[in-house]
Amino acid sequence: MTTADLDDVLIAEAELHPFPWTRGNFADSLAAGHGAFVAQEDDAMVAYAVTSQVMDEAHLLNISVIADRQRAGRGRRFMQHLLAAAKAQGGRRMFLEVRSSNQPAYRLYQRSGFIEIGRRKAYYPAHQGREDAIVMARDL
Repeated sequence: MTTADLDDVLIAEAELHPFPWTRGNFADSLAAGHGAFVAQEDDAMVAYAVTSQVMDEAHLLNISVIADRQRAGRGRRFMQHLLAAAKAQGGRRMFLEVRSSNQPAYRLYQRSGFIEIGRRKAYYPAHQGREDAIVMARDL
């Protein structure tokens, strides 16, 4: 992902998430040197992700598959790419947080080898107040 991708990423982000990341969130991640990835098929973006890594600890900050490209294995394949990239950078473990209401993402993470290690109560904003984050991790 580069700054040239941000317009497309922001359109997708707004369509996919009730509380989307802002341009500033993505721009700050790029400026900080976080892992920022765009998956493409036939020159069209089908997914994007942002990761961070400190020493041997990787964090999946955002992974999203374009709505009309979901349910075809793209998320699973993209996740495998992100795990391999983190491991190649010396990562030994990856962590993530997922909204408790986001069961499709939770199932993707489980199928990708992540296990629930905790919860952050009232972590995410929600339309009716706040909702918990499920904290997950897996060894690389």
